[in-house]
Amino acid sequence: MIILGLILLIIGLLASIPVLTTIGGILVVVGLVLALIGRSGKGVGGRKHYF
Repeated sequence: MIILGLILLIIGLLASIPVLTTIGGILVVVGLVLALIGRSGKGVGGRKHYF
């Protein structure tokens, strides 16, 4: 999710498409939050690890 967010963020910035930039930024933030929760040992969505 983080990689997809970064790709969309870069494409949105290069092509000046604000929708892609916004979606990419949201995906990066959500991916980082889920990764941090998963690393802390808490279950995310019934899974012990989130990759």
